[in-house]
Amino acid sequence: MNVPFHARTAYGRPETPVRSPRQIEYDLFARITQRLTSTYQNRQQDYPAFVQALNDNARLWRTLARDLANPGNGLPDPLRKKLCYLAEFSLQHGRKVISAEAEVSVLIDINTSIMRGLRGEGEVR
Repeated sequence: MNVPFHARTAYGRPETPVRSPRQIEYDLFARITQRLTSTYQNRQQDYPAFVQALNDNARLWRTLARDLANPGNGLPDPLRKKLCYLAEFSLQHGRKVISAEAEVSVLIDINTSIMRGLRGEGEVR
């Protein structure tokens, strides 16, 4: 048995580049934002999928808020505060979207802004 070969194939392709935490965060935001967009457009046919996308967005923001509250988080305090505010706003707004009191486009815009920041195209305002 060729153990090194099996280990490589079991744990991934060796030529696959290692992604940075920033790239991973970007990919999460991109996937969830795409799902918010597509499930919103099809919400009449599959409303549970839309609610699941909103719940996944909320889970992402709760996870980020926990990380931002960690004293070991290396982001500058002003940026952490802004992101914490966006997390709280996104969570509240998502609840309003579910109860048909608000539009999902606000969440999509916030996530898109975060994605631009993760790509280095500007800062969070």
